[in-house]
Amino acid sequence: MAENRTSRDAAIRKRRWAPASLLPDPTPEQGYVFRWVRMSTMNQAYPMNVSAKLREGWEPVKASAHPEIQLAAIENDKHRDNIVIGGLMLCKIPTEMAEDRDAYYRTQAENQMHAVDNTFMRENDPRMPLFAEKKSKVTFGNGT
Repeated sequence: MAENRTSRDAAIRKRRWAPASLLPDPTPEQGYVFRWVRMSTMNQAYPMNVSAKLREGWEPVKASAHPEIQLAAIENDKHRDNIVIGGLMLCKIPTEMAEDRDAYYRTQAENQMHAVDNTFMRENDPRMPLFAEKKSKVTFGNGT
């Protein structure tokens, strides 16, 4: 009564079609974060953005480092060795620097919120008190 069974490895599933991603994700590298940096918009070069990102610590990713990203055409001779798609250049930065950058901007946003709250509460009047409530509530259906 032995049945002829095949393993799951032998069973091949039909591959489904899906539209290609406009900006492919590179294979993750230990200790690095990736980001697409704008080089141009509508064929107008924007070198200030690229130079600012390079000064922040972003490094252009070489095409040879990620052969899984297929490039149909090189858009710019200056950046021939880098991965450039649609005016965006793939860059990487060490994870530690990315976390420091995120913490910096998080602190900036918190300071701005404190400034807004202070300005708002300065207008407080005991006859008509203001409330700086920072909660949101989501209800479904009949509100219970």
